[in-house]
Amino acid sequence: MNLVETIQNKLRENKIAAYVIPTSDYHQSEYISDYFKIRAYISGFTGSAGTLVITQNEARLWTDGRYFLQAEHQLEGSGISLMKMGQPKVRTVYEYLSGVLTENAKLLFDGKLVSVKFIQELEKKLTNAVSYETVDNIVSLIWPNRPQLPKDKIYHLDEFFTGKTFAEKREEVLEQVKAQGCDTLILTALEDEAWLYNLRGNDVLYTPVFLAYTLINDKETILYIDKEKLNKDVTNYLKENDIKVKDYEEIYKDLPKLNGKKILLDSNKVNYEIYRLAKNKNGIKFATNPTTLLKCIKNATEINNTRLAHIKDGVAVTEFMYYLKHLDSKETVTEMKASHYLTSLRKKQKGFIEPSFNTICAFGSNGAMLHYSPTVETDTPITKDNLLLVDSGGQYLEGTTDITRTFAIGNISQEQKELFTTVLKSVIALSKAVFLEGCKGINLDILARGPIWEKLLDYRCGTGHGVGHVLSVHEGPNGFRWQIVPEREDSATLREGMITTNEPGVYLDGKFGIRTENEMLCVDAGTSEYGHFLKFETITYVPIDLDAIDLNLLRKDERDWLNNYHQKVFETLKEYFTGDMLAWLTFATRRI
Repeated sequence: MNLVETIQNKLRENKIAAYVIPTSDYHQSEYISDYFKIRAYISGFTGSAGTLVITQNEARLWTDGRYFLQAEHQLEGSGISLMKMGQPKVRTVYEYLSGVLTENAKLLFDGKLVSVKFIQELEKKLTNAVSYETVDNIVSLIWPNRPQLPKDKIYHLDEFFTGKTFAEKREEVLEQVKAQGCDTLILTALEDEAWLYNLRGNDVLYTPVFLAYTLINDKETILYIDKEKLNKDVTNYLKENDIKVKDYEEIYKDLPKLNGKKILLDSNKVNYEIYRLAKNKNGIKFATNPTTLLKCIKNATEINNTRLAHIKDGVAVTEFMYYLKHLDSKETVTEMKASHYLTSLRKKQKGFIEPSFNTICAFGSNGAMLHYSPTVETDTPITKDNLLLVDSGGQYLEGTTDITRTFAIGNISQEQKELFTTVLKSVIALSKAVFLEGCKGINLDILARGPIWEKLLDYRCGTGHGVGHVLSVHEGPNGFRWQIVPEREDSATLREGMITTNEPGVYLDGKFGIRTENEMLCVDAGTSEYGHFLKFETITYVPIDLDAIDLNLLRKDERDWLNNYHQKVFETLKEYFTGDMLAWLTFATRRI
């Protein structure tokens, strides 16, 4: 009997109609620690996004276009049906549950794992009276060797790196809370808390955050955290800033004691259990966490440091490109070996913390899977005459990076050159955008998709996402996509100081994948009688593979952009290389 069947038996025994298992922790994080990987443990699907629903008679998993191919492979033989989100005639998880939950049915979920927003969206679809079962004992029965919650120490990120003190940030946050007519903020998003306190940790792979909750108002700031994570320096720092420390789980005891407060909650970020306890004797207002917008608009210190992080990252990735272009035909280099080598190059850079996500290193047809990462079972040799797609990034004390380059290994086909050039044209079009203040990513996405759509192709993901500062590599609320996806929270107005990726691509199943990605800083473009205009500054410094371009397909203005970009890359990186490496860099960034 597999895990799904075991759970279905428990549902029948307890007369429960359905069990919802999201991909989340108690803080609605994108990346989660091993303790919370319940959905992956049950289903076998390891992607970073997906919702598993198990009923008494069937099981279904919803995920987005980034993971369709991966999910098809990993769910094979599991008895779990794949629901391809956003595809025609595919019901949403809410629509499906509204059909499953008959009158007076019971829905089971862990109230600490499910967001308030999920329940709100579900209730919009429900036509029957449904009761919620939020005490979940099933996981302990089916996962006897479940990993423990992480206990790594946290550390203080100095103002030299952050540009603002905790006291300054606290004042800004409270101003926004009061502007919303509230007096108290309950903060549960890990990146927001790390930003607020200028603290970082190691509780979540690839994102330097720590498990904690925060309650903040005029009178006090309370940090709920496992006290074993605090060393002497951090303990003193918290005392100096009048931050009260309580045990991690104690917030669930404190919330029922609040009385007469007007509490601000972010329904996308806060879990249902916190909302259920907080609303008892208090007023609740749902709004985006004020920290979300404050942290996504980088200050001058953060911007300068981020540029330094990209120089370090540019050195590492450019060395990696040189390595790929000089592979010894007698040596077997696989995707995993290449990926590990790239990480070793980043580790050489002072201030490197860890990768910012699991490196995507995909040769040939593996590149068609948007979020493919090599495993022992899938590890493919990098041979000649095909494309290698590498999407990777680093966490540095100075900032967070995310870059994709697709490399021609040997001679590639004319089709591959044409589509590589098409993707490059897409990158250039968005990079050159000048737009009126007030525009959102949805207004500009067509610039990137246009050249690809002209070929009747598309990519099943956004064109770009916001990037945090020594935080999550995927940070809202800014992003580029052609239609609003409520779950993504990336359709905010673009503002100066925001950093967003530009990463269109082409993915042909069974053949190859192509993506080119740079990070872009939103900057001032000037003011006229028509208003204030903005534009983008590209802050990623790595050559784009000229071997993969069909020069005949580029217009003069596109060649000019590429030449100017490569000149910037050369001038930025030349002091870090000598000898053959410098000579190669000169050639790799030559004018065309």
